[in-house]
Amino acid sequence: MCGLAGFLSTSLHPGATAEVITSMLSNIRHRGPDEAGYYLDDGLAMGAVRLAIVDLAGGSQPMSDPSRRYWICFNGEIYNHIELRAELERLGRPFRTDHSDTEVVLQAWIQWGSACFTRLNGAFAVAIRDAATGDLVLARDRYGKRPLFYTDNDGDLLFASEMKAFRAFPGFRFELDPRELATTYAAWTPLPDRTPYRGVRQLPMGSVLTISAGRRSLRPYEELDFDVPGFDGTEAEAIELVRQTLRTSVELRLRSDVEVGVYLSGGLDSSVVTRLATQLSPHQVRTFSVAFQDKEFDESDSQSLVAEHLGTVHSTVPITSTDITDAFPAAVYHAEVPTFRTSFVPMFLLSRHVRDAGIKTILSGEGADEAFLGYSLFRETLLRERWNELPEAERRTRLAGLHPELAHFGSAHQAHLLGLYQQFSVERLPGLFSHEMRYQNGRFAARLLADRFDPFADLLDLVAGTPGYAEMSAVHKAQWLEYKTLLPGFLLSTQGERAALAHSVENRCPFLDPAVVRAAASVNLRYDDGQVEKALLKKAFRAELPEWTTSRPKQPYRAPGSAAFKDSRPDYLELLLSDHELARIGCVDRRFARRLVDKIMSSPVEEISTKEDQAFLYLLTTAVLHQQFVLDGGSRPGGSAPAALNLRVTVDNRRAMQRVGESR
Repeated sequence: MCGLAGFLSTSLHPGATAEVITSMLSNIRHRGPDEAGYYLDDGLAMGAVRLAIVDLAGGSQPMSDPSRRYWICFNGEIYNHIELRAELERLGRPFRTDHSDTEVVLQAWIQWGSACFTRLNGAFAVAIRDAATGDLVLARDRYGKRPLFYTDNDGDLLFASEMKAFRAFPGFRFELDPRELATTYAAWTPLPDRTPYRGVRQLPMGSVLTISAGRRSLRPYEELDFDVPGFDGTEAEAIELVRQTLRTSVELRLRSDVEVGVYLSGGLDSSVVTRLATQLSPHQVRTFSVAFQDKEFDESDSQSLVAEHLGTVHSTVPITSTDITDAFPAAVYHAEVPTFRTSFVPMFLLSRHVRDAGIKTILSGEGADEAFLGYSLFRETLLRERWNELPEAERRTRLAGLHPELAHFGSAHQAHLLGLYQQFSVERLPGLFSHEMRYQNGRFAARLLADRFDPFADLLDLVAGTPGYAEMSAVHKAQWLEYKTLLPGFLLSTQGERAALAHSVENRCPFLDPAVVRAAASVNLRYDDGQVEKALLKKAFRAELPEWTTSRPKQPYRAPGSAAFKDSRPDYLELLLSDHELARIGCVDRRFARRLVDKIMSSPVEEISTKEDQAFLYLLTTAVLHQQFVLDGGSRPGGSAPAALNLRVTVDNRRAMQRVGESR
């Protein structure tokens, strides 16, 4: 796991190039504290900070092929690198390292070009330079597990694993983009190729950007597709397929030259991963969890039950509301985008604990709900789609089972819910039927902005322009939206990768193995009637987990929201309480924002709606990011300077391809 940064520049003075790339890498040093290096060549600079996990001695970056024509900076892990290396060696590709997956990616690129990316089973962002042609290639993994951002700065192209690296480039300034903020608030995350900052883009998942002779070509190398052949075996055979694909996925993700731990939430997904890890790991597995002081959010009893049942060495980080508010600015700084929940802050604190425990790599359960239709969203979509053909009694029964964990879905509210679901039984936003009820909260949050944009216009354009989307079933459209928005835009990023890499911890997601996603798509719905979430997955591991783990209703991971800030009143809350500070943001409707903040601060918790709570957190994270990135240019919370780099490798091509300052 690493971080990368670089630029193509015709304006930067050659003498300043090394200083600028070093500063960019310093801003993301938390992603790779073990070593750093850069490569310079005719207006190009690219470098990497490294978290050494695979081939500790031989995986230094930037890395070249033996001819020194091709150079690579790589962020991520390729789990099938052993098999790919063997295939490439049979084809005659030369290798210099013992088992570096970075070199496998480089040799795969030389052998197969951009077709290589479909062969990679992993989480990655990559930059590859052809020193002979001057071409630069940027690519990102198929599910968006690793980030890659880029922007133009007066004709210069900048790229990096995190946007905060850009502030080191002369003349670059962050500016919030009101239209992108509206879309983010409404859809809960930035769209796949967007960010909340003007002119800053992210490389979409499963895409490759080629820069050749000043021209750019952005295209997908793999589309998201759930239309796979249905599994035609028995239920027992389907269960075995699920078990074996997941077992293989965990086995691949245990490949590491350092110890691998597991995040254990106490729910089904992380328990399955933990069970497989205990079967396959060469050492006793260490598991890590958060425990909340507030019992409404706490799952520590379930975590302890699973850890004891599976015999792991378990460690828990206790979290209070004050812990969340204290760590909030630092966690937002690493998240880089506005968010509607505080749940990323406990994960930020957990990763610090994992790092301090000596663990660099962690397995987690992200992706299971998307693949195996675990969210109530999918059952809700099936219900709303059939709403007008169901008898009243069945409507009531199925409504009662949708959200057993939420009080406002209880029997006292059923009359209201019946009317609400009747209202949303017909599509209003073309292609967004599955998410229309949830998006009402986002529509409310978009009112925070002074300019009134249609917050769904760009998302509607995205789905309308996606080949094959219109022909998908309602459930497949729901999956597509989850895979394209909330999963990469929040769960894998703000709450996942950014929270982990803030403390130099790499996360790996067995449920996001392409084989697992395909297997789930082939068995979904045929062996799951939509009434019980992840029914087949539960059956596959029921005999190996505590009975409570596979029988209890799903408890989504949540954390204290706006009430935490109301109670503790941290200093940075002045960004919302002061009209002067609100005015500095510029794009905020101060009257609406003031009414919202006043209600949050003065009302009992039970009188704050979900949409108001989410809007408050969007406003607060936007205000903090504006302070950190726009006004302060991307400075760290508290004003601390970037830590010094351990520059072990410096490569300066300069046409003659001479290597200088190299240390192995």
